[in-house]
Amino acid sequence: MIDISQDIHSLTEFKRNTTEFLQRIKQTKHPLVLTVNGKAELVVQDAESYQKLLEAVELLETLKGIKLGLEQMQERKGKTAGDFFNELFDKLDSSQ
Repeated sequence: MIDISQDIHSLTEFKRNTTEFLQRIKQTKHPLVLTVNGKAELVVQDAESYQKLLEAVELLETLKGIKLGLEQMQERKGKTAGDFFNELFDKLDSSQ
């Protein structure tokens, strides 16, 4: 989570004190927002925290897909598993 009082700095300040900022990012695991002309332009984050973020997004996308599938099933949209596999096997047979 970003701490507005400590995690927003100018790109110029980051360039001058890169080592200090990198140590802080590794220690706190907080991303750092860098500004250019007073506007947020970049976010710097340690690799481990970024990987966790990617995994969380992937899980969210998976859950959204499952939710959509369940909604479609309740609305009687889509195909039964049997129909799906029959079509799949038909396609595989015809491609050989």
